[in-house]
Amino acid sequence: MATTRSAHTVWEGDLLKGSGVVTFDSSGIGQQAVSWPSRAEAANGKTSPEELIAAAHSSCFSMALSNGLTNGGNPPAKLVTSADVTFQPGTGITGIHLTVEGSVPGLDEAGFVAAAEDAKKNCPVSQALTGTTITLTAKLA
Repeated sequence: MATTRSAHTVWEGDLLKGSGVVTFDSSGIGQQAVSWPSRAEAANGKTSPEELIAAAHSSCFSMALSNGLTNGGNPPAKLVTSADVTFQPGTGITGIHLTVEGSVPGLDEAGFVAAAEDAKKNCPVSQALTGTTITLTAKLA
């Protein structure tokens, strides 16, 4: 069964001096302020599209890796994943780097790296971002 998740943003003003608020409609987890300076310079307590992509990618990748490991007979005890999304004003998103450290009983480093590469390739967020260079660092804890 397909699911749809929704968020919306209200933006006021021009790009450089304006600001907005993104609301997480589906989850009801609240609202976050966004602005051009928080995107292109320092975050200063506000989020950005790139941070939201990083959150989506790190969680999707973790789910895909957990599923792949479990289906391969080695369910993980713990996975810690970060996603770093690089944004260059005037160019756009120039890359995403995933870093994962896992505790997976019964699995060696090579098996873990192979499973992580598969998850990087096949998680739905990675597939949605195929126009972007995605790199990966994976290691066992």
